[in-house]
Amino acid sequence: MKALHAGQIIDNSRFRSFHSSIIFWCFFIILMDGYDVVIYGSVVPSLMEEWNISSVTAGAIGSYTAAGTAVGAVLFGLLADKLGRKNVIILCTVLFSLFTAIAAFATGPVMFTVFRVIAGLGLGGVMPNVIALSTEYAPKKIRAAMVSFIFCGYSIGAIAAAMFSKSILPSLGWQPVFWIAGLPLLLIPFIAKSLPESAGFLLAKGKEEELKKVLQKIEPGAQLDGSTTFVKPEPAKKGLPLVKLFEKKRAISTIMFWISCFSCFVLIYAMNTWLPKLMIEAGYSLSSSLVFVAMMNVGAIVGTIIFGRLADKWGFKKVMVPLYIIGAIALSSIGLTQNILLAYLLIGMIGAASVGVQNISNAFVSQYYPPSMRSTGIGAAMAFGRIGGIFAPTFVGILLTMNLSSQMNFTVIAMAAVLGGIAILFVQEKHAHYSGENEEADVDAVREKVV
Repeated sequence: MKALHAGQIIDNSRFRSFHSSIIFWCFFIILMDGYDVVIYGSVVPSLMEEWNISSVTAGAIGSYTAAGTAVGAVLFGLLADKLGRKNVIILCTVLFSLFTAIAAFATGPVMFTVFRVIAGLGLGGVMPNVIALSTEYAPKKIRAAMVSFIFCGYSIGAIAAAMFSKSILPSLGWQPVFWIAGLPLLLIPFIAKSLPESAGFLLAKGKEEELKKVLQKIEPGAQLDGSTTFVKPEPAKKGLPLVKLFEKKRAISTIMFWISCFSCFVLIYAMNTWLPKLMIEAGYSLSSSLVFVAMMNVGAIVGTIIFGRLADKWGFKKVMVPLYIIGAIALSSIGLTQNILLAYLLIGMIGAASVGVQNISNAFVSQYYPPSMRSTGIGAAMAFGRIGGIFAPTFVGILLTMNLSSQMNFTVIAMAAVLGGIAILFVQEKHAHYSGENEEADVDAVREKVV
């Protein structure tokens, strides 16, 4: 009786309706995640006026929310190995949807901040688990493209946040913009029914019959009868899960991933929180400034789709490093022009080099580590990245009090893109799970256990 590798069946599968379902629901969840993150930046000018708060205070609120996402990324990344990725995704979706909607009823900045921090736990926790689940079930040939496409949902949500804000704010105020965030609560039963549980988690829990049903959807022709058994995943070793990220010569790459993620989140949160205000400072109206938010995320979508596919062909480093450089140049140039069409183009390039790069990076990190530590690897990288998200809103808020030129403000922010590009250069792909060195070691370890 031969034991099958569930991962090999998934890797070699063709794209089917099963994959379409995963893409649809994961895309929707990430769309609402992006909407919930970006709406704060869209309403910051209104909140500053209504509650009479300074740019430093407004930035601090954004930083506190980012702190919640950092805690959520670590907490739910670790819990996924015990509760299952599907269950954690559902829990996090409920958290961020419910408390973002409730934030609309806040009567002041303190109550608003508390609700946003709790929502941040869910926002931070849902991303690494969606990445891990979609990576695990994606066919190998389109894995990076599929994960990157799912994370285009973030940019669609961001565009929706900007457009809804542009339409609703002048007449109805900022509260209805937050009510829309409660939509996923109505769809939780459908999400729970449609998303599969992680194959690795099912095996670890001895739920082989449930796994067979999932694999039958992936590969209908597979012979999976009652006598079929699967190669068990390696049992979890004692010790801190984070320590494993530094084993098998992966320490340098792990640190570089963290620095790159930090840089990306500095760019993302600086732009998401302050882009409307920065463009107002540069002489544009609030309405046109919200269009810039939309254009940034159009660039993120185009960049993710095009460069995500190229990453499958050329490799991640050859795509991400040039994108970081393009972002730094575009950010440094945005303050030099008053031509709105050129400004839209530069903002789109910034979107490709921030949100777009992070989407591609998610696929990179998820494939770099073995499945047994994938959630931990992604969660740790994004948690460290969220420190950049904590730092950026307050830093830019302070920057705005220094009365620098708009060009100088953007140039200072651009330094984050330079740092991110340098970090990716030092990632050592020869020690990745998908490289011959570690892949052979992992296979040998499994073979020894089977024998």
